[in-house]
Amino acid sequence: MARIAIIGGGLMGHGVAQVFACAGHDVRITDPSAAAREAILRKIGDNLDELGLDRGALARIQICETLEEAAKDAQFVTEAAPESVSLKQDIFQRLERAAPPDAILASNTSVIPITQVMEKVARKERALGTHWWNPPYLIPLVEVVRTAATSDAAVASTIELMTSIGKQPVEVKKDVAGFVGNRLQHALWREAIALVADGVCDAKTVDTVVKASFGRRLAVLGPLENSDLIGADLTQAIHRNVLPALDRSTTPSPLIDRMVAEGKLGFKSGEGFYVWSAERQSALRAKVTKHLKAAADARE
Repeated sequence: MARIAIIGGGLMGHGVAQVFACAGHDVRITDPSAAAREAILRKIGDNLDELGLDRGALARIQICETLEEAAKDAQFVTEAAPESVSLKQDIFQRLERAAPPDAILASNTSVIPITQVMEKVARKERALGTHWWNPPYLIPLVEVVRTAATSDAAVASTIELMTSIGKQPVEVKKDVAGFVGNRLQHALWREAIALVADGVCDAKTVDTVVKASFGRRLAVLGPLENSDLIGADLTQAIHRNVLPALDRSTTPSPLIDRMVAEGKLGFKSGEGFYVWSAERQSALRAKVTKHLKAAADARE
């Protein structure tokens, strides 16, 4: 079993630690916030209880006060810090000094190019991205992102490790902002927001259309499989008509800018595209968790 270090115990970090521990690995995890460190085992325990899993995994997780303590003998290190380039660069400079020279250094950033994150790392051949999806203990995908300097051995070892813990890794061969998943996801979000902003329909209609149509088949029929299914000629004809009309914005929608300025942040403030009471928030979270757990159980 590998020795795993997790840097960051928040939304993603504690879930990643849970996955490794449940797979039998020894995990050391740290966070600069004492409150966050104190909450890690409780959050993981609650997750295990909700999923009906053995709490024995908690015994394989050690909470560390410092990055250096967590990484000192790790074989694989995952950074799960906030999305700040300067913060991540500082973390990896420290990790390069603290971790063994043969340890793989991985960033869980969701959109920042890995080349940028690892800019100040001297031995770039062992640095790569592992983009997990939230919640990491229920979503199978991990995007393994190589830079121009990442070694084939580091990529192969990471894919082997991810596969061994039950994840579904894919190799992203070119380091681009957003990798694969978030580029696809936010292209959809951009068009969804544009439809509402342009008065084509309201937010509920957008979400209903996605969930009650092509969203139903996405889990078993990817977009390029679908193109092959209907034919490249039909895809070409459709694109000739629809692509010129799609949104091409390269900045956030003025609608989103206005919502942020007005404090309409969604769950955080109780209102976004919808009004969210505490009860509605809990109900949606429970619905998503139930759906993802059923999908995970079916995959197993």
